[in-house]
Amino acid sequence: MNWLTSWIPKIRSERSESVPDDLWHKCNKCEEMIFRSHMVDNMWVCTICDHHERMRAHHRLVSFFGSESNFKTEIPPRLQDDPINFSDTVSYKSRLKKARAKCDMDDCFEIGVGKLEGNSVVALAMDFAFIGGSMGRALGNAIVHAAEISIRNKIPLVLFSSSGGARMQEGIFSLMQMARTTIAVKKVKDAGIPYISVLCDPTTGGVQASFAMLGTVTLAEPGALVGFAGKRVIQQTIGEELPKDFQSSEFQFKNGFVDKIVHRSKIALEINRIINILK
Repeated sequence: MNWLTSWIPKIRSERSESVPDDLWHKCNKCEEMIFRSHMVDNMWVCTICDHHERMRAHHRLVSFFGSESNFKTEIPPRLQDDPINFSDTVSYKSRLKKARAKCDMDDCFEIGVGKLEGNSVVALAMDFAFIGGSMGRALGNAIVHAAEISIRNKIPLVLFSSSGGARMQEGIFSLMQMARTTIAVKKVKDAGIPYISVLCDPTTGGVQASFAMLGTVTLAEPGALVGFAGKRVIQQTIGEELPKDFQSSEFQFKNGFVDKIVHRSKIALEINRIINILK
């Protein structure tokens, strides 16, 4: 054994101990390598191409309210996990257990009640990392809970959507949440309280077809995918080529489905401005 072969394991060992695995982040658009800490500080917006990456629910609430101390987390009543005892290649209960361990959260959302400048707000942020942000009974229950807080305290409701749609593992119960959440946000609006919907990447399926598009004011982040069915499915159905920007937030704005596209760094200021106008 020569000196080189004896030193390689030592070099590898020292390198693995001194360099954390999550030091770098590769932008999903420009594919440049960026320090993860820079992405965190910049609200998960690429510092090179300005691409808005998907954001974890808790980090979104912290960024929105300004700090951890500016809001209190609300936990809705817990429901039974597996209403239809679903199983495919693995059981639904196993998928939930794995997602909870990976994401360190109970389901695909977090609710925060706090101050935005001088205005009290209840905000719910969805998390795509948890089973694609899919909507099951837990999310429906959380939106109803957030709406009840909004009505009881007469404070605006803000929902940040990021979802692939209804959670298939809950069958018809997941589809029922479309009606349930629609009624919940309608009650907020009927009480004369602003409901502000923010469409983040992606907002699709049953979420897009229910509460996400019913805001008193509907905002969207730049470049977010917003639509119901997939582009390829629609093209095959109608037999026509669709525009390149089809189902982007910019396309939805151009066609009147979104009121304004707002950069993530300005979303709190814009929502506070809207609340001041509407109250």
